[in-house]
Amino acid sequence: MKYVNLGRSGLKVSAICIGGNSWGAKGRRAWAAFGEEESRPFFRRALDRGITFFDTADAYNQGESETIVGKALLGYAKREDVVISTKAGLKMGDGPNDIGLGRKHLISAVDDSLRRLATDYIDVFQVHRLDGSTPIEETMQTLDGLVRAGKIRYIGGSTMPAYKFAQMIMLADLKGYARPIAMQNLYNMLQREDELEMNQLCLEEGVGLIPYSPLARGVLAGNRSGVGEGETERAREDKLVARTNLFRGSDRKVVGRLVKIAERRGVKPTQIALAWLLSKPVMAAPIIGATKLDYIDDAVDAVGLVLSDKEIERLENPYEYRPSDIG
Repeated sequence: MKYVNLGRSGLKVSAICIGGNSWGAKGRRAWAAFGEEESRPFFRRALDRGITFFDTADAYNQGESETIVGKALLGYAKREDVVISTKAGLKMGDGPNDIGLGRKHLISAVDDSLRRLATDYIDVFQVHRLDGSTPIEETMQTLDGLVRAGKIRYIGGSTMPAYKFAQMIMLADLKGYARPIAMQNLYNMLQREDELEMNQLCLEEGVGLIPYSPLARGVLAGNRSGVGEGETERAREDKLVARTNLFRGSDRKVVGRLVKIAERRGVKPTQIALAWLLSKPVMAAPIIGATKLDYIDDAVDAVGLVLSDKEIERLENPYEYRPSDIG
């Protein structure tokens, strides 16, 4: 395993992060029936392979994901040996202050996460989504207070327009608040729109990328063109196009080249897709959602893969940027 600094901070993380959206999904999703016991082997395998970085959120299965991290992960590892990131901002209840980035909800959300995680601090606390009504200064001031209180060590953001993240960074610099060190955005070989602004901003400002969906919901495995089971390939493809706008003609070319390069290398297409991400100068640690133990092994082995400039060019040339739909 390789360990890297998260952005320009002094925090070192493994170059692969394990995401917790499936932890606690037992009884909620047919495709990820993971309760506490089913999750334990994944934590053990990740730790055995040198992974020290784990990401979750309060909204993942209504807090159950965080609870499993506290019970399972911290049952196998010393707290100081792992890096735990979590997020807040999405709806957690029916009350008017059970959502968003206002001071009241953020402070309560952090306290609730600490309780569920069974820890007294969070390594990286991220804004899950902007709420459209709370002033960014209120959010940043609150996060800074939580850092000063020792409840969180570092802060970061998740999917948002680049100009909004720039405002967060600017306020931090202007007011002396804790500065964001991480951006968890949607970024993979088939969804590269953040290269136009967000990734450039993060590179210039020393913010590390920890992208989610690095394999485009499994499409970059190269063995299917849609999602779902028990349907025709065309039906699955239509659903995928409708939900994620993936698999346009240009995307098919990208996946075709991905598969060919993987065959020549004698590795899996998913490993080439991760190696491509890891080649980016702004990259810290892609977040993988492992539903099979060998997915962890594949991801760790991908860290040692180095793509040639020619291979990267072949993978990137067919791509066509989508119009921005983030306001």
